[in-house]
Amino acid sequence: MTKTPFKIPCVILSGGKSSRMGEDKSLLPFFSSKTLIEFQYKKLEQYFNHIYISSKSDKFDFLKDKSKLILDKNHDVSSPILALQTILEKFDKVFIIPVDTPFVEFKTIEKLIIDSNSFDITIAQTPFKTHNLCGIFTKNILPFIENMINQDIHKINYLIKNSKTQIINFENEDEFLNLNDKNEYQKALNYIK
Repeated sequence: MTKTPFKIPCVILSGGKSSRMGEDKSLLPFFSSKTLIEFQYKKLEQYFNHIYISSKSDKFDFLKDKSKLILDKNHDVSSPILALQTILEKFDKVFIIPVDTPFVEFKTIEKLIIDSNSFDITIAQTPFKTHNLCGIFTKNILPFIENMINQDIHKINYLIKNSKTQIINFENEDEFLNLNDKNEYQKALNYIK
C-alpha cells in the first residue's frame, strides 16, 4: 500500500547535548544507514513532502540540500525551546520528532496530525511516559515561547502545561524507544534485528 506523504513539514530535532550517551547520538552508526540521523531522515522522507533537521551546526555529510538544515539561533545553549522558536519562525504548523526516537510508525504520526486541528500542541503519550517533543506544534505558541526565553525558562513541560495542548495515548512503548544512553542504543540495535 502506498502512503500519501503528509503536507505538513517534519523537523527532526538533533541539537541536544547527548550527555548521557557520551557522544553525539545523531552520528552513531544505525541499522542500514551510516548514522542515526540518516536513518531517521530517510525513513521520515517517505512520509512527508518536506523534511528538515534542526541542529546547532552542519554536521551531516549525507544532507546535500543545505536548505533542509535549520540552525538554532543560539549556539551556546542547548534547549528544545530555542529550537522550537527557530522552527516556528519558519513554519505555521510542523511535526516535530527527536532524532533519538527512530521507531515511531506512520499510523501514529497520521493520528497525531489528523487529531491536531483544534490544538496548538498535540503530543504522544504511552503508559509510562509523555513524549513532549513528538507531535504537532503550531506558530500560535511562538509569542509564549519568546516570553519564556525572555524569562530564561527553557522547560518544555512549562510550555505544554501553559498552551492549548492535547495528549494522545498510544499503547506501544517500544515504538517510542528513546536512545539516551548506551544500553538504550544497544536495545534499539537489537530491536531492529
